[in-house]
Amino acid sequence: MEEERITQSNAGTTEEKQEITLRPQKLEDFIGQRTVKDNLKVFIEAAKLRGEPLDHVLFYGPPGLGKTTLAGIIANELGVDIKITSGPAIERAGDLAAILTNLNDNDVLFIDEIHRLNRSVEEVLYSAMEDYALDIIIGKGPSARSIRLDIAKFTLIGATTRAGSLSAPLRDRFGVISKFEVYRPDELSEIIERSADLMGIKIEADARDRMAKCSRGTPRVANRLLKRMRDFSQVRGDGVIDLKITEEGLKALGVDELGLERLDRQILSTIIERFDGGPVGIDTIAASIGEERVTIEDAYEPYLIQTGLLYRTQKGRMVSSLGYKHMGLEYPYSDDRDADNDDDQNDAQIKLL
Repeated sequence: MEEERITQSNAGTTEEKQEITLRPQKLEDFIGQRTVKDNLKVFIEAAKLRGEPLDHVLFYGPPGLGKTTLAGIIANELGVDIKITSGPAIERAGDLAAILTNLNDNDVLFIDEIHRLNRSVEEVLYSAMEDYALDIIIGKGPSARSIRLDIAKFTLIGATTRAGSLSAPLRDRFGVISKFEVYRPDELSEIIERSADLMGIKIEADARDRMAKCSRGTPRVANRLLKRMRDFSQVRGDGVIDLKITEEGLKALGVDELGLERLDRQILSTIIERFDGGPVGIDTIAASIGEERVTIEDAYEPYLIQTGLLYRTQKGRMVSSLGYKHMGLEYPYSDDRDADNDDDQNDAQIKLL
């Protein structure tokens, strides 16, 4: 399989390249997401038996759970090339047309952040996904005419953290739609063990498990913590990551026992201290702590909700009794306040995706 990144990131650092080498290349080596994997194994095998391209696939879920990695694995399992780009990078319909016309039969096109495609680009995808053809307008005004250009039979894999932001016409054209779940601590511990082995890092089991519990259910965070603990072990220890070094490193990074970082705690403390625990609007929170709304919504709020520290209601965000307790404060309201928000919380968790 040949991987081509149509849009290159600005960072070509050694660490970024190392991150790529940590990615598994086969389904059997991919840890977690068992339901997604088991279904994909069937769909891939069926497509190979029929000699057809795999149906178009949509992955959705929080960032850092392996959507890009699994797209590469699909191409590997199919024995085809993959071209990688992102929604914001495809600015014009012509950009997408150029990509599509350079695909070969059965190739995979992976579009990350597919919810950020603009409407004119998205509309080009409709006929490409359904009919493997491009409808091109030649000329302008009354003399303009439309011609249809056949393209290779390809597989589109889209990834998004906001499935609800996709238009219905685009979402309905995906034959396989898979939700990525956050990882359990035991799965993250296994990922850390695998990454440490690939990087030649010595790590003790209790240190590995401690890191897993602080990784916010996300492999990307787990691998990042592993690399930082390696730094601490080499500078302040003997090169082996043990529990003592891990505790010291996590404290230095401002990561607590739940995996909360400084900004997580700042969000909670701001709502508690300035707004009596809420409810308060997300824009007000963003202005209060000097962060962009989208940063809070995408990077911090989901985990605070998953851990039960924060409620997202129609009236705004509210800190739960667990959130007060985690911040070392007494909860000033009755338990009914938490119970009253259970339904709103469930609705909010659905809307996050």
